[in-house]
Amino acid sequence: MKIVVAVKRVVDANVKVRAKGDGSGVDLSNVKMAMNPFDEIAVEEAVRLKEQGIASEVVALSCGTSACQETLRTALALGADRAVLVETNEHLQPLSVARLISALVLREQPNLVICGKQAIDDDANQTGQMAASLLGWPQGTFASKLLIDGGEAMVTREVDGGLETIALKLPAVVTTDLRLNEPRYTTLPNIMKAKKKPLTVLKPEDLGVDIAPRLKTLKVEEPAARKSGTLVADVATLLDKLKNEAKVI
Repeated sequence: MKIVVAVKRVVDANVKVRAKGDGSGVDLSNVKMAMNPFDEIAVEEAVRLKEQGIASEVVALSCGTSACQETLRTALALGADRAVLVETNEHLQPLSVARLISALVLREQPNLVICGKQAIDDDANQTGQMAASLLGWPQGTFASKLLIDGGEAMVTREVDGGLETIALKLPAVVTTDLRLNEPRYTTLPNIMKAKKKPLTVLKPEDLGVDIAPRLKTLKVEEPAARKSGTLVADVATLLDKLKNEAKVI
């Protein structure tokens, strides 16, 4: 069984993001980058399936600039067997990434594709679903538990009313939620081993994919500064302010 895991290079989750002065996008100069946290969970789940003897190979995939090789090396250090980078300097939107994933999947012929449910930079929550649609595969989104039984994947996912468990016939696409697992840390020996693992670089044209953007960003701006709170003398004053000033009761 082969698993393809999609990973994205994003601004580190601990970094305070700032918009450019002209509102054209996010300022990425001298900003620490890292693997998308939800994708770390996806890599961890794929590696665990391999350690259980269910999967025989884990292939990490990323789409973007040459700097994404660093993110793929992290995936290799976490336990992936090899990596593929679809290199481009164009800004990739979810549909373009989904098309690249589906094209590579047709080339690799995996039994399972695992993605993070969303990337923390755009919060689009679209790529996994779009890839499943393009491939015509069943999908299990927001997975908090994943079991592989023969030719089926049992996915437990959180819904408004509790937990829902669905059975997917493989091949399938699964997107990961925070509660699926706790990703491991990379160790120095594994980081050194990752440098020797194969990393293939392709271009979108090698896969015959059109990555032209369909959406245009009009403006990016930081959220309004939060107003400072005020102290009140008693409960009666608090209720008065909530009713007459905040108008929430």
